Amino acid sequence: MTEFELIDLLARAWRGDQGAWRALVRGLSVVVLRVARSHRLSEADASDVCQHTWASLAQLRELREPARLPGWLATTARRHALRILDSRRREVPVVCDRADEGPAPERLLLTAERDAVLRQGVAALPGHQRRLVELLLHDPPATHAEIAAELGIAPGSVGPLRRRALDRLRRYLEARGYDHA
Repeated sequence: MTEFELIDLLARAWRGDQGAWRALVRGLSVVVLRVARSHRLSEADASDVCQHTWASLAQLRELREPARLPGWLATTARRHALRILDSRRREVPVVCDRADEGPAPERLLLTAERDAVLRQGVAALPGHQRRLVELLLHDPPATHAEIAAELGIAPGSVGPLRRRALDRLRRYLEARGYDHA
């Protein structure tokens, strides 16, 4: 997005053009989310930072230098993220014994969503890499010799192939907001 497009979209958005707001949010939310995630916030907190940042912009109605909107968004997101982190330091966790109730519904939903993205990532792998990951997911996992025989490759190639497959899968998941932590 050029400087002129950015200034024009911002002016139109402040005049109430919902299409301009959508274009700004679509084009610049990556800046806000990157800042929120750099503070290691949960997904819910990162979403809150994003929402508060855009709400702050909507209420502002004027920037001295509209061309610097990405920087303003990053600074505002950082401030919101730091406020959240500060409030978390003051919270006192309460231990709740849910052992007899099973997993919380929201945990089940998040797990199902994560698993669906993981399955999509495995399906997106190239043939040999996809088949290797599938063999590793067996219970018990296939041995290197079994994997090599199944894929028709040398046993010494299984390790490097596994590393490439897992690296590609990790990048796929990170691109969708999941990190390895």
